[in-house]
Amino acid sequence: MWRAAQVFRLLSCLYALGFGLAVNDELARPVGGWVVFAALVVWSAVCAVAYLQGFGRRPAWVLTELAVVVALVMCTELVASDAWIADNQSLPTTLWATNATISAAILFGPVGGMLVGLVVMSLGAALKGYVNVDVSRNATIVIELAVGLAVGMAAQTARRAHAELERAARLSASVEERERLSRHVHDGVLQVLALVARRGHEIGGETTQLAQLAGEQERALRRLVVAGDEAGAGGTHADLGAMLRRRATDRVSVSVPAHPVLLDSAIADELCAAVGNALDNVEAHAGDSARAYVLVEDLDDAVTVSVRDDGVGIPDGRLAEAVAEGRIGIAKSIVGRMDWLGGRAELHTGPGMGVEWELTVPRSR
Repeated sequence: MWRAAQVFRLLSCLYALGFGLAVNDELARPVGGWVVFAALVVWSAVCAVAYLQGFGRRPAWVLTELAVVVALVMCTELVASDAWIADNQSLPTTLWATNATISAAILFGPVGGMLVGLVVMSLGAALKGYVNVDVSRNATIVIELAVGLAVGMAAQTARRAHAELERAARLSASVEERERLSRHVHDGVLQVLALVARRGHEIGGETTQLAQLAGEQERALRRLVVAGDEAGAGGTHADLGAMLRRRATDRVSVSVPAHPVLLDSAIADELCAAVGNALDNVEAHAGDSARAYVLVEDLDDAVTVSVRDDGVGIPDGRLAEAVAEGRIGIAKSIVGRMDWLGGRAELHTGPGMGVEWELTVPRSR
């Protein structure tokens, strides 16, 4: 946007010079008029360099530009007669003075841009000695306010988009780095541990215990490799997949999409808590040998997490009995959380059929 603003600055300078050539002979002091236009050219070149190079993109420089615009416009009173001022726009033209409005809008946003636009327009009223409120004949003030508002909003949107792009780039870089490290660990340490575990069981005897320890460490390292926080995501979002990977154990299998599943942090925390409650129920009630399976599905506008086990299931009427006994863990910890998030919780179970929870939440409440 700064580069586009300098293109506008160039065009406004050409317009101001053309206007100067056309009216300079009509001024009370033509030499003074040429001095004003020379100052316009020099200052425009300085501003263009400052904004394009970047060192001028700060409040002090923009306020200095506004001060220079005010000084040059008010110089009209020194080089032109009152009659000429009453019948013409001020030097070095309103179009060129709008550069200060654009610079302020880019740096300060729509409010700052509109305020500077009001200052620029008040200069013409100060020179003429009256305020023209008839916008049908003088729409310049409306245009100044519209420029400050539109450019300011565009600048805010561009900054937010740039921040989101940087955040996505950091997240992508962290994921790539984690995948690179995972490949190195998989090709090295995990392969050795798997070999030790396998050969230890084959040899038998005292090496069986060593094989078991190697197997446990291999599984723990695998969980550590696939876990990991969402590096660089920051902000108010979290990777649900990374959060749920931490729940993986020898008895809990977690399957998530290859790409990050980003949710609002509050939603992700509540959904993980509901999944954790479902897994706690598996450990407590499904049986000693029961295994649990967690599946995450990214559905664009919603996310669904399925928690299934191969345990004994829930007998018919048992949930109603639990509520009657005052045990409201399912009603509050799982169903209640999903209702609060604007989602839904569906339970499928039966004697000997295991238990399956299907938890669905929208991307945002």
